[in-house]
Amino acid sequence: MRRPLAPGRFGAVVTAMVTPFDAEGALDLDGAATLARWLVAHGSDALVVAGTTGESPVLGDAEKLDLIEAVAQAVTVPVIAGTGSNDTAHSIELTRQAAPRGASAVLVVAPYYNRPSQRGLVQHFEAVAEATSLPVMLYDVPARTGRKVAPETVLEVAAHRPNVVALKDASGDLVGATRVLGEAPAGFDLYSGDDVATLALCALGAAGVVSVASHWVGPQLRALLTAFWAGDTAEAAEIHCRLLPLLRVQSSDEFPSPLPAKAICRAQGLPVGQCRLPLGPAPAALDELARDVVAQLEPAPAGALGSVGR
Repeated sequence: MRRPLAPGRFGAVVTAMVTPFDAEGALDLDGAATLARWLVAHGSDALVVAGTTGESPVLGDAEKLDLIEAVAQAVTVPVIAGTGSNDTAHSIELTRQAAPRGASAVLVVAPYYNRPSQRGLVQHFEAVAEATSLPVMLYDVPARTGRKVAPETVLEVAAHRPNVVALKDASGDLVGATRVLGEAPAGFDLYSGDDVATLALCALGAAGVVSVASHWVGPQLRALLTAFWAGDTAEAAEIHCRLLPLLRVQSSDEFPSPLPAKAICRAQGLPVGQCRLPLGPAPAALDELARDVVAQLEPAPAGALGSVGR
């Protein structure tokens, strides 16, 4: 099992970045570059672009590739490109095109809606991984895909494809995560895909978090993980409890993610615009809630913007 002493290969806090749009709903590449630099300055070790939080279902392939390139040119941290879909051939083609645009790695979500068997998931993930030399992070989010990626599936793919190096786990399955952490190849990283589960998963050996809330509490999440890996579990738990109300606002039935994230970014003066339909635009009540969240934010903890070393 991975010892819970340090972050993984992509760092401790990886932000699943929202995608900025302008007032007409067009992709705002300048806004994306501005947001990416701001996130890095506020605690992010790496960025996921064109993932679910980045509204990937409503981005065209050309938009995704332009977004990857713009963000990769704006920052020096790893840029992890969301290239997965429920079409294996499409996922392969987008994955192949991501590297020339500056992607450092790719995030491949479990196919959604068509709900393949575990054997189908293995074959899908292995086909995409075989098509690239980039590191691959698998993504298990059954609430959105309708299909849980079994621990056996993750372990089989990781054993057969050396470039499958990480899992973003948003399943809520602590038992399954424990098995992955205990049996995966050396160097394989499991990241929390749910901000509220980060401390629990790191206690099992997780490598950090792929976070939405780092758009507004990135330094505090970094402080939490720094304290935990330094052995100060009481401080880590205290930060977690203090942050919990600010983490739980990121999604609800009324305001599904990434509507709240974008609203909170707007309340911080960041150029992200609204979500595209069918999610957006945000109602006035959400912008009011976002302003309340920003009013509750604490100053960044001392030293929380520096690197968390391995």
